[in-house]
Amino acid sequence: MAQSLELLLIQFLMPDNDARRQAEEQIKRLAKDPQVVPALAQHLRTAKTPNVRQLAAVLLRKKITGHWAKLSPQLKNLVKQSLIESITMEHSPPVRRASANVVSIIAKYAVPAGEWPDLLPFLFQCSQSAQEDHREVALILFSSMTETIGIAFQPHFADLQALLLKCLQDDTSNRVRIAALKAVGSFLEFTNDGDEVVKFRQFIPSILNVARQCLSSGEEDVAIIAFEIFDELIESPAPLLGDSVKSIVQFSLEVCSSQNLESNTRHQAIQIISWLAKYKHSSLKKYKLAIPILQVMCPMLAESTDAGEDDDLAPDRAAAEVIDTMALNLAKQVFPPVFEFASLSSQSANPKFREASVTALGVVSEGCLELMKDKLEPILHIVLGALRDPEQMVRGAASFALGQFAEHLQPEIMSHYESVLPCILNAIEDASDEVKEKSYYALAAFCEDMGEEILPFLDPLMQKLLAALQK
Repeated sequence: MAQSLELLLIQFLMPDNDARRQAEEQIKRLAKDPQVVPALAQHLRTAKTPNVRQLAAVLLRKKITGHWAKLSPQLKNLVKQSLIESITMEHSPPVRRASANVVSIIAKYAVPAGEWPDLLPFLFQCSQSAQEDHREVALILFSSMTETIGIAFQPHFADLQALLLKCLQDDTSNRVRIAALKAVGSFLEFTNDGDEVVKFRQFIPSILNVARQCLSSGEEDVAIIAFEIFDELIESPAPLLGDSVKSIVQFSLEVCSSQNLESNTRHQAIQIISWLAKYKHSSLKKYKLAIPILQVMCPMLAESTDAGEDDDLAPDRAAAEVIDTMALNLAKQVFPPVFEFASLSSQSANPKFREASVTALGVVSEGCLELMKDKLEPILHIVLGALRDPEQMVRGAASFALGQFAEHLQPEIMSHYESVLPCILNAIEDASDEVKEKSYYALAAFCEDMGEEILPFLDPLMQKLLAALQK
């Protein structure tokens, strides 16, 4: 089988579609025989070109599950030895990684059965090797094996944590640091014991360093792993963050305010701020982080969304969600800076900032309702002024804000009906359908709680509504 299989592997990689299809069909036939496993393991070590060796590893990974139990102990040892040699002696990184994936699959069956007692000691040895390739592939294996045999690592947890921290701080290899970051993410996801999870707090400075290095080198997808780790830490009921929350917030704000980064990367950073506002708002209060966060989030409301960009990733929408969450949990810390931002931005020459000023007020009206009721007059001065703005988007945001006020600032908002209702009646005749729609929402919310004071406005209101229906 070995000789014919090698030819088929070479043929499988040919650009000729017919030749590749024929090779695939013959490999499928051969793969029904358990002897395909040692044959693929042999080619993994002896094939002349890396792409053939990599293909052998990929096929081995697919076929090993069905055939492993059928192999003799001698053949199992032969396969394991071939994989260890590939990991330690192979020069091609893709082949090493493909071999590591096969080891992870075999470990699922062999380690619990006691058939591979020297695997974990080998990985610990590899991870401390002077060779960068060995350290990297050991960490890759620790990551992938967490998914298959994570429970086998529990007796070695303290040693593993020390090892991961050391590798995160590896001062000679970026590849090792990145592999360590991915391994930390895998282990944290697997770890449920509160005391063990708390130990990850000491990892935060090193995680931040690796994430910053990845962003500066353009590896945003790797930096996102750091945010996924922070997500796990934030949602854990264990007191994981301590004063590290300050450095996490600072890093997240750096990322979400960097407009040269990908939308998804920035969104991950904004999401971390949102989770902190939701789950750890007492820490934001303790370390006085509300104002620094709002100094970044409020101006983000004025960012333009790129055409075709996913609305869920739009920075202005994500920032509004953060501000809303903060208002619900930290009203006293949120309202003063938001009101200051709204007052200044309402006078801006930039219509996006005028829009942001009233959007911010609308967004915080639920969480900051008691504080806003005491400032209704200056707040309405800003919003009613925006309802007459020459720019459609500013008028639309003002209509939205009025609807929010009518919903959340009852009953105090009703005492201002004489100034508010005429402005809404004008807005429902706006040239923009979007402004009209939001104005009807504001009108419905406002009128719902009005009593006889609506009577003087009833005739013009009904005339406008009937005219709208006729159109």
